[in-house]
Amino acid sequence: MPDRQLSVAIIGGGLGGLAAALSLRDAGLDVRVYEQARVLSEVGAGVQLSPNASRILRGLGLAGELEAIGVRPPARHQRRWENGRTLLHSPLGDVVTQAFGSPHYQLHRADLLSVLVGALPANCICLGRRLVDFDDGERSVEARFEDGTRVEVDVLVGADGIHSTVRRLLFGPESPRFTGCVAYRGLVPAERLEHIGLDTTAQTWLGPGRHFVHYYVRQRRLLNFVACIAKDSWHRESWTDRGEITDALAAFEGWHPDVLEILRSVDETFVWALFDRAPLDAWSVGRVTLLGDACHPMLPFMAQGAAQAVEDGATLAACLVAEPDVADALRRYERVRLPRTARVQALSSANKTRFHLPDGREQEARDAEMASVPTDWEIEAVAWIWGHDARVLDGDS
Repeated sequence: MPDRQLSVAIIGGGLGGLAAALSLRDAGLDVRVYEQARVLSEVGAGVQLSPNASRILRGLGLAGELEAIGVRPPARHQRRWENGRTLLHSPLGDVVTQAFGSPHYQLHRADLLSVLVGALPANCICLGRRLVDFDDGERSVEARFEDGTRVEVDVLVGADGIHSTVRRLLFGPESPRFTGCVAYRGLVPAERLEHIGLDTTAQTWLGPGRHFVHYYVRQRRLLNFVACIAKDSWHRESWTDRGEITDALAAFEGWHPDVLEILRSVDETFVWALFDRAPLDAWSVGRVTLLGDACHPMLPFMAQGAAQAVEDGATLAACLVAEPDVADALRRYERVRLPRTARVQALSSANKTRFHLPDGREQEARDAEMASVPTDWEIEAVAWIWGHDARVLDGDS
């Protein structure tokens, strides 16, 4: 790392950008986050934080905060859509903590955002700053914002999500592909569902052309659900479009009574169309790079979107400390992270097909395979994800 303190501008104040700011500050860098919104907020939805991400945030001093806002599910339960038959029951809870040295949490996204904001100095986050352009020079980057503000820094990081301005300025416009799937999301007060006796496991119901996920957040006071449904077409990609509960109920007609009761108990739901993007060939140019959904947006079928963004920030910090030249550091960061995130992207896409198999021979083979594995199989299968420590570069050069 150079003798002087490097300055970093992070574009985007979501979970990935704020977690990156914490990792970079912990590494001794001068960091500012620039967010286009005038108020930092998150949609009402859950997020899963697996050990590969929780160990990073706990290492940044947030262990107590995560315990206060999170739920540690004892297991993950995959079930048959119409009768609730168990397909796979995998331990989480203490088993995961012992195996990987850090817990698996279920959290409300807004709660996690508040924890990250609270861990940063107030002057570290600049609101109402919409990036319009930047100039990448030999010695610095100048970022220009809509309000006329200009900022000169050593490194510019685009953590500005699926519609990233930084990515567009670096690599031009993109053409995302609709996956044929939309997701209804919502939260239900836990007391409304006491009569059906849901346990604390994270549950996934698999059925023809759709699946349904639910798990508790906010110390079990709220139940988060995601209902994914096959659709022929969709045009808008947004987390915040309002959905009709009656549409979701109609799509899950005939499913297990627990699924239908959860949907009947919802006050509001949001519908989110899932678009796919091929992994980028590169993330970095000169002193500018990308992070999180800006460079590797993921389908939600492995619950790794937020976790991989947290990993990005930790690895970026390690590379900027290890390499005296900024461009070399960003190339190393890309070289370390791109293959891993591309693999997770591919597996997330494959799970869509696996979860949505129509009833028949392939589905029966899938169910038989799931029933035949030992209880610790899934822990072993995800060890390469959950056991990874993104803060350690493992001698890569």
